[in-house]
Amino acid sequence: MKIAIIGTGNLGASIAKGLITTNAITSLYLTKRNIEGIKSFEGYKNVIIGTNNIEAVKASDVLIFTVQPGHFEDILETIKPYLNENHVIISAITGFTIPKIETLLGSHNYIIRAMPNTAIAVGKSMTCLCSNEQGKKRIKIAEAIFNRLGHSMTIPESHMQAATVVCASGIAFWMRLIRATTQAAIQLGFDSKEAQELAMYTSEGAANLLITSGSHPEMEIDKVTTPMGCTIKGLNEMEHNGLSSSLIQGMVASFDKINNIKKEQI
Repeated sequence: MKIAIIGTGNLGASIAKGLITTNAITSLYLTKRNIEGIKSFEGYKNVIIGTNNIEAVKASDVLIFTVQPGHFEDILETIKPYLNENHVIISAITGFTIPKIETLLGSHNYIIRAMPNTAIAVGKSMTCLCSNEQGKKRIKIAEAIFNRLGHSMTIPESHMQAATVVCASGIAFWMRLIRATTQAAIQLGFDSKEAQELAMYTSEGAANLLITSGSHPEMEIDKVTTPMGCTIKGLNEMEHNGLSSSLIQGMVASFDKINNIKKEQI
């Protein structure tokens, strides 16, 4: 694939690294106003860095936009005359809906929104995708790109706000749970480095069990709880103190906040 990443900041650089290491590109054009931040990509085969977005568009078929939201509209206006019937437009920019992009570029374009999370830096992002009607014809391209950088799911655009809470903010929620597990392990006698290692790899194992087996969390919980045992004692104590309800309430509060921000923008 001939891919351009327009506005190669932290997110764009993470996507670029994933595409390069998985050999997903025929060519990769990276743009940034100050290219000092992407000089590390010099020397990679078929990777071009520069400041000219128009050149990047002309040289590519798939355009991934990771610019700051305040710059996106002007960039789209600039590159619009150079778009052709083959271009696939993928926006990873918060707050720009598909109808808004269609207003700027036209509904005849293949327009896709991608909402990755910060785990994309290590190839483990949960990325949610949605598209306009025309973009449905090219959604497999976006899936192929982001499946190389973790896992992707195509959802209706109406669910993108909720996905932001579950997947993007969700990284922070899981970090807090891992930190709490680390603190408990320290209290139980491990040093801080050992405690974090135990917490990290146990959480990774729990997730991989579900991914690999396809089973429900409660099924895996049942395998490690015995009558009158220590695991059920600990679980019940956590639930008495509101573990599940606190997590649910926190996620709903985040969702309410993001909806309020959207209303204020409108």
